[in-house]
Amino acid sequence: MAAPMDSVGKPSADRSAFNSTSFQKKTRSKLISIPGTRPSVQNGQLLVSTGVTSLDYLIGGGLAVGTVLLIEEDRYDSYSRMIFKYFLAEGVVCRHELFVAAAQDNPDDILQELPAPILDDVAIHKPVDQPRLSCEPQDSLDAMKIAWRYQNLPKVQSALASTSRFGHYYDVSKTMEPEIRQAAKCHRFYLPEHPTQSSTTHSPMIESYSALLKSLQEVIHREGFDIAASMPKSRNILRVGLHSLGSALWGDDLSCHDNPRHSHALTTFLYGLRALLRSSLAVAVVTVPSHLIQDRALMGSITRLCDNAIALESFKGSERETNPLYKDYHGLLHVHQVPHLNCLASQLPDHKDLAFKLKRKQFTIERLHLPPDLSETVSRVSRGELAGATTVASACGSGTSGTKHLDF
Repeated sequence: MAAPMDSVGKPSADRSAFNSTSFQKKTRSKLISIPGTRPSVQNGQLLVSTGVTSLDYLIGGGLAVGTVLLIEEDRYDSYSRMIFKYFLAEGVVCRHELFVAAAQDNPDDILQELPAPILDDVAIHKPVDQPRLSCEPQDSLDAMKIAWRYQNLPKVQSALASTSRFGHYYDVSKTMEPEIRQAAKCHRFYLPEHPTQSSTTHSPMIESYSALLKSLQEVIHREGFDIAASMPKSRNILRVGLHSLGSALWGDDLSCHDNPRHSHALTTFLYGLRALLRSSLAVAVVTVPSHLIQDRALMGSITRLCDNAIALESFKGSERETNPLYKDYHGLLHVHQVPHLNCLASQLPDHKDLAFKLKRKQFTIERLHLPPDLSETVSRVSRGELAGATTVASACGSGTSGTKHLDF
């Protein structure tokens, strides 16, 4: 049956009301596109690289913008300082702005020590070599070296790497060229250049931390890193590097006494720092000499006030430095905390036994795998000593009527 002529081509109010619906097509939210960043596949958070690809893999793909990474320094501040410089070097290569604060070394000196980027990606993992023919003599040598009970076991993958490339690689044996370093905009905070005055108010935060937080807040608002501010045409990331907070050089007695007078100074500063970063396009890396802090409960509070927390345990000066089991590594890495952002449960590392080593050109983090036995050289020496001791025991037994006890 045809429709009436008066209703054809004239949509009435009743028909428009009938056709209207509350259904709306779901559109993907537009993410902020900033060079040197990418969204997380777990929670959609904007990520930046730490400069160490294996560390990015451990903390969920990278550092989330608006978060704080805590690095508990090793005893000589060698490897923690290296990760600190990796973080800043990645910011220079990605053309991010930097904010570097220190109390001992001048920030300009720290920037001059940044590792050189490997622009041709020489350090990318090489593909697996093609299998050789079984008639080659090298195969027979490998078969002789491997014990029969280990031949059929799968090879353990020690390297930590994701399938997607993120970040850059650096050569620690060379320093970054001045032309590349000077192209990045850097804001500096050197504590001796900011004289502090004794405050009459009873604030839990000491003057050095107050001046640092105030300087960082001014940079964020002045340079347009505040999310609440009007959005410019091009947005950028501010990388904040705070070196060795909690040391006596910052005027903090946290690492000098068992009962420090300023016990809540650093925790108050971290609370204000995290609140400031949550509303800005900035990410921070903070190093703390945790081995000097005697109060473990206070150190736990410092860790919980940061989003990510790792600790470096160097073998330098310890018994493990000469232990043949750890000859391939320079220390252990402990992941104490991972962030809980836009999710109910965070992604924990699939392996807890982690170690780091410094090669000639690169700093890497790997899964710690101890060998099933001592090295080939040690085993040969042990067998030689055992054979020699057995010969001596036989000679002594044949020459005398008594017995001789040998300690192996």
